[in-house]
Amino acid sequence: MAGQMPRILIAAIGATTLLLFLGPKFIAWLRDNEVGQFVRPQGLIPEGHAEKQGTPTMGGLLILFATAVPFVILSTRSTEAMLVLFVTLACGLIGFLDDFTKIVRKRSLGLSGKLRILGLIGVSAVLVYVATEVVGLETTLDIQPLHTELELTIVGYFLLVALVVVGSANAVNLTDGLDGLAAGTTAIALIAFTGISFVDGRTDLAMFGATLIGACVGFLWFNSFPAQVFMGDTGSYALGGAIAAMAVMTKTEVLLGVIGAIFVAEALSVIIQVVVFKRFRRRVFLMAPLHHHFEMAGWSETKIIVRLWLIALLFSAIGFTLYYRAITG
Repeated sequence: MAGQMPRILIAAIGATTLLLFLGPKFIAWLRDNEVGQFVRPQGLIPEGHAEKQGTPTMGGLLILFATAVPFVILSTRSTEAMLVLFVTLACGLIGFLDDFTKIVRKRSLGLSGKLRILGLIGVSAVLVYVATEVVGLETTLDIQPLHTELELTIVGYFLLVALVVVGSANAVNLTDGLDGLAAGTTAIALIAFTGISFVDGRTDLAMFGATLIGACVGFLWFNSFPAQVFMGDTGSYALGGAIAAMAVMTKTEVLLGVIGAIFVAEALSVIIQVVVFKRFRRRVFLMAPLHHHFEMAGWSETKIIVRLWLIALLFSAIGFTLYYRAITG
């Protein structure tokens, strides 16, 4: 396994280099063709976000290309790793259709929520079928911190995977509201999943995680504040799908809630805000998702991003530690 480390690092470096090389040309093409971001109406976002209107979007295509090319060339293309790549690309396609619809309609509303969820459920069905019938994954829910597992029926397992895929894709999408926040937080979460795959002896999964980390790092060169390009739903759905698929293939669905704590917090803040407002007509947060609450409280965008990155790093380390302790007894 140690002999595979150079190939894994080369794949990650290749992804970063490829994205840095293609980035300026692709961003210029997006700008020339007016493929820009449409922000939500005033009142639904902090005031400073209005100036981001028109910033080139759909940069997630860069992340997908920079990940897929080095990975396919350098990996052994194992079924489980190619399945994770498929889920990533398929979720990215759903996000792309959403972005494309926004551009055509020239407004911030893309595909309906029902269509996006149906698409993600379809991706989940393919993931479950191939994982169980081809890869041979067991239909169990492993709870590593408790050293136990729950036997699930195939229907129960499908519902679990669908929840993970739909929840992860939408949670990363909600997190993608500040420059560099989603890309950086995803890269940090993927460090844990890459480490889990590596200690588990699954070289191709580790290579995929490392390659996607490299692509996220390269994207941050252009996406850091103030952003030259946004990943759009193309990128956020793809990254969410990638994290979900890595969790499913490594049987760490429970630990995903720890490793992806920032994504969980962002999603929960929206759910809590909506439920409480509908029930009591009061707001728990100044604005949801959570990062907007801190903006409304007067924190600068860069302070919010860096602090959430640090929290993400802490929980990513906790998640990996829990997994490592579980497998080493």
